[in-house]
Amino acid sequence: MSSFWDKLKDTKLVKGSVYALVGALSFPGLSIINRLQITGMANLHNLPKRNVLFVSNHQTYFADVITFLHIFCAVSWRKKNGLGIPFYLLWPFTRVKYVAAEETMRSSFISKLFTLGGALTVKRTWRSEGTEVRRNLDPSDTRKIERALQNNWVITFPQGTTKPFAPGRKGTAFIIKHHRPIVVPVVISGFWRAFNKKGLKFKKKGSLLSVTFKEPLQINYDDPTEKILEQVMDAIEQSKKFMLKGKHHLMSATDK
Repeated sequence: MSSFWDKLKDTKLVKGSVYALVGALSFPGLSIINRLQITGMANLHNLPKRNVLFVSNHQTYFADVITFLHIFCAVSWRKKNGLGIPFYLLWPFTRVKYVAAEETMRSSFISKLFTLGGALTVKRTWRSEGTEVRRNLDPSDTRKIERALQNNWVITFPQGTTKPFAPGRKGTAFIIKHHRPIVVPVVISGFWRAFNKKGLKFKKKGSLLSVTFKEPLQINYDDPTEKILEQVMDAIEQSKKFMLKGKHHLMSATDK
C-alpha cells in the first residue's frame, strides 16, 4: 500500500496539482507584494532533465523552494528574464525533488502538502533540550537523493539550516563525488527579510528577493569530499571569506 501511495504522489497529476495550487497562492507574495529579481536563468535552459543538483544557501523553510519551483516552471516555458504571467502553472515542470528535514515536513498540514510537491525527507537534525544537534546525511538518505537524481533535478541546501554561514555538510559532497551530477550553485538573498522563518508569513512587504543561478561548477570528482565541499560553499557564498562581504548577508538579532 505504501509503495502504491509513493508512486501515486510522484505522478505528474498529483505533483502538478500541488504546484498549481501552491504556485497560485504564492505568486503574489513573490512578484507583487515583494519584488523578485532573477539572475542567470540562461544557465538553466540547456541543462539535461536528470542528474542536476542545485546547491543553495537557505533562508526560510518553504519560500526558497517555492521560488525555485516557480523559476524552473517558467524556464520550461522558455522564460528568460523573469516569471512573467504564471501561465506555466497550467502545465508545470515537475521533475524536481528537494531535500527537506523530516521533522519539518511532518509538522503541519501545510508541510505535508508540500511533501507531495517532491520532498526528499531526510533525518538531518534532531533536538536535545532545545538545542539543534548537527550531523551528516545517513547512508539511507544519501541513497534516496542519488535515486532521485537519476530522473530529476534535485535541490539541496548543504548547510541544512537557515542560519547564515553555518558549515556545510559532507553528505552533499559525498553525493557529488560518487554520483557526479551537474552542480549548479544558487545564491539567494532577501527572503529572511521578507518572510518569517517558515516562509509562509510576511515580515516586511516590498522586499527585494534575489535569486542568482551561477554557471555549473567545474568539479574534479576525484578530489576528496572536503575539497569538493569547500568549492560548493565558496560557490554559494557561505564560506568564511564571504562573512563580512555585503550587508545583505548579515542578520541582526531582531531579524532572526
